[in-house]
This record gives sequence, C-alpha cells and structure tokens, in this order.
Amino acid sequence: MSGSLYLDKAVPAAYGAATDLAREAGVAAEAAGLDRLLVELVNMRVSQINGCAFCLDLHHRRAVRAGESERRLAVLDAWQETGLFTVQERAALALAESITRLPDADARRHTEEESRTVLGDDAFAAVAWVALTMNAFNRISMTSHHPVK
Repeated sequence: MSGSLYLDKAVPAAYGAATDLAREAGVAAEAAGLDRLLVELVNMRVSQINGCAFCLDLHHRRAVRAGESERRLAVLDAWQETGLFTVQERAALALAESITRLPDADARRHTEEESRTVLGDDAFAAVAWVALTMNAFNRISMTSHHPVK
C-alpha cells in the first residue's frame, strides 16, 4: 500500500450522494434566507474544529469570493471574543460548534434552544444540515488525505 486512497474516487456513487446532500443543504439555506457568507462561515468553523486543511483552503477561497473579509476570517476561531459577527452569525456558529463537538446533552440542548430562538426553525434546520454535511466532507477529505495545492 502506497499513497492515499481517495474515497471520492474509490466509491464515486457514495461521494455523489454526499455531494447531493450538501447541495440540498445549500438549497435549504437559501430557502431559509441565509446568505452565502453565513454558510461559508459555518463551513470554515466546522473545518477549523476538525482540522481539515483541504476544506479550510476551499471554503476560505469561497468565502472571500462571496465577499467575506480577511479580518473576520482571521478571527473566526475566536468569534465569541469579538463583536465582528452578527447575532444571526453567532447563533449559527454556536450551533455548528455544538453539532461538531457534541457536548453533553444539557449544553447541547441549551445551545440548540438559543440558536433556534434567534434563527427560527427553517434557518436552524438549514444551518444544522450545513454543519452536518461539512463534518462529513471533513472526514472524507481527511481520510482521503486530500492535498492542499
């Protein structure tokens, strides 16, 4: 055995299903009125927590292309310590972190309640699906050892 086994190439149908799921999460986000910047912030934050260099590189470029500032991206890892993020973004980031880290049930329930109050049901569900699919793609890329080029 030598080199990486890219899961997306090894089982393309499964990867295609994951891609379809991510596309549907994006459709739900758009339908819920979430802008592309918020979606990319969630993708970036989940990828930071998971340490997925490939996804960080990809979603950093997408965020910048969508108009995100380098300043906000630079402090995203410490978003709670700044006033640079809106109430909606903060609720989405808190939810994404909770989904990614899976804290104890009480902490998770508290975060979900607060986020749902701010976001509303449709946006809450959309952010949850974006975070869930990003977690899956982080694991696909990390297991595949996708290189940052």
